[in-house]
Amino acid sequence: MPGSNATLATSTVAMWWEPSQIEATVTRQFVCSHLLPEEIQRLDLPLAFGDGLTDGTYWEWIDQKAKRIFLILLDLGMPDQIFGLIDDSWDDDDLPISLDQVERLRLTAFRDDKVEKRFFARQFHYLLKFLDKGDHVVYEDPEIVPINVVDKRPGLSINNAVERVELPNRPGEVLTRRRIPIGTGPGLPPNEEFLYEINSTKSVQNDHLVSYYGSYTHQGFGYVLFTHPSDFNLKSLLVTMPSSVKSLPKQDRRLMFMNWIHCLVDTLCYLHSRGRSHGNIKPSTVLFNSDNHIFYTDITRLSAEAAANASDKSTFDKESYDYAAPEQWYRPSTSHSSSHRRSTLPSSASTTSSESTSFSISRGNSESTSPTAVLHAPNPHLDPHAADIFSLGCVILELLTLQMKRQTRAFASHRAAKHKMPGRGGAVLDSSFHKNLGQVEGWMAGLAKDAGKKDDQVFRGVAPMLQVVARMLSVLPAERPTALEVEQRMYRILTENCRIAEPHCVHQYGGGGWEFGGVGAGVGVGGVGKGMANLRLSSSAGAGEDQQNFSISATRRYSSATRTSVMTPMSPMSMSHGRSSSSDIQEGEVIGSSSGGSSSGGYGGGGGGGGGMQAIQNLRLNKVRTWQVPAFVGNTYSLPFTNNEPGAE
Repeated sequence: MPGSNATLATSTVAMWWEPSQIEATVTRQFVCSHLLPEEIQRLDLPLAFGDGLTDGTYWEWIDQKAKRIFLILLDLGMPDQIFGLIDDSWDDDDLPISLDQVERLRLTAFRDDKVEKRFFARQFHYLLKFLDKGDHVVYEDPEIVPINVVDKRPGLSINNAVERVELPNRPGEVLTRRRIPIGTGPGLPPNEEFLYEINSTKSVQNDHLVSYYGSYTHQGFGYVLFTHPSDFNLKSLLVTMPSSVKSLPKQDRRLMFMNWIHCLVDTLCYLHSRGRSHGNIKPSTVLFNSDNHIFYTDITRLSAEAAANASDKSTFDKESYDYAAPEQWYRPSTSHSSSHRRSTLPSSASTTSSESTSFSISRGNSESTSPTAVLHAPNPHLDPHAADIFSLGCVILELLTLQMKRQTRAFASHRAAKHKMPGRGGAVLDSSFHKNLGQVEGWMAGLAKDAGKKDDQVFRGVAPMLQVVARMLSVLPAERPTALEVEQRMYRILTENCRIAEPHCVHQYGGGGWEFGGVGAGVGVGGVGKGMANLRLSSSAGAGEDQQNFSISATRRYSSATRTSVMTPMSPMSMSHGRSSSSDIQEGEVIGSSSGGSSSGGYGGGGGGGGGMQAIQNLRLNKVRTWQVPAFVGNTYSLPFTNNEPGAE
């Protein structure tokens, strides 16, 4: 128990005063330890006011009504003033007291502005509003936000900060906090738009996706807390293996990489089942922590990367280009076409020889769908789900490359090999997946041959996974499998080929929501409700019969999982240099970008495109709490991202 004013003031810096702590701290013994003997005797005297109509004592008033006020006076070094404040009938219910009313407390014989300002500031240390999961809290400028910064990291732009924090009411749970300037000034998003983004992302919760935890506004900034602070991303892993991965036993590491693939596919199923898409899948947006837990970045405009991209649209994002689907670099037109997806994954194993290492990624049925023609053709409709599938296929191929101990730099050089020309200098070579499918096929053949030489059962799943990847990389969006089809196929490969008894992330995503490890009763992604027993593709074929020849038959049937792309309204997150972010696309709406056609020796990008903001309606947040206290005038700040995309409302 603190024994002096200095001791209490020092301890206050390191602690957050919860109501229970205040109640337990301010006991009679505590109060007496800070009063003179004659003042202690006064505690048991009847109150001076009331003309004898009350038999309450000063101690009873402190104990029942003025513990916070006593702590504030103790911080100011004047605990004896508690008697004068009680005589004037002040109690904790009067807090917070506005600065222009503090003089009524008559804390000193002569008015002292410094003392009054200190009282005004200190009172908020005992009036804390704690943030709970799912809350959005509005803090006035002078209020204290109870949060502990664990690790502060520079943001991706000047005014964007990314920090690791802990909440005092949730000890041991580390979160990521992002700071976003808001307001009515030039370039600042209004508070209503900030609330819109929060409301849009609150319902998206997944263990393998950076998810919304809570948010608040304070002193001209909006702050958003997200789950899953990351230590690494796949981009860095492909270059240097961190100790958390390197220290694993060889067999555990191989199994982990295979499970990672299923976790990523399963999470994409979750997003697509809710009518959402990620829109920016690439190695740097696939994160993991020191416990080797893998997850995607969040899909909102509140992300640090989205803020940086919007604030500096002149910077070409080569990584986004390399892993983007070919249709994301079309020049859009106003015509529409069917967005139905066709089943391209066989429901049963093929009779093709298991030793075959011939790979063929579908380019469509005519010359008009060659990679070069596709990049310059009109884009009648961008299916955001199909674009996600292509990008995830690229990421899975990188993980399989890592599994086979090949270098990602060598893979990138292999993809760009046909663009190399004699001499020095010239444009940066185009190493994108969508412009170098022939080179990608050759790389896949090499991986399959390497896997065939391995004795470990885990490697029996590499070639079948490459089957799936080949279809995910189809030039035409309609020829790519759905996320559900990919997940079902990957599950079979892990259980039948790799002999993994139970892969990570076995869920069923229905229309009614998402359940950890449970079986939903709603309608599945394919439009049919299924129990867990029927979740997987049924097949009597053995694991060894999986085909390794990736030629796609010209005759296709529509899968029961065929669907149109249906998106819930979201604020657009525009990508720089023309990549149409699939998370921005809504049914029947074309979000455009200028052509990004490339020459044979390099890559090019068009102008950035943007989409119209949906009208901000029905903004309702649970537990929005405000206190009416005088607000200090805050500073103005510049915005790391703007809301001036073409067509924004």
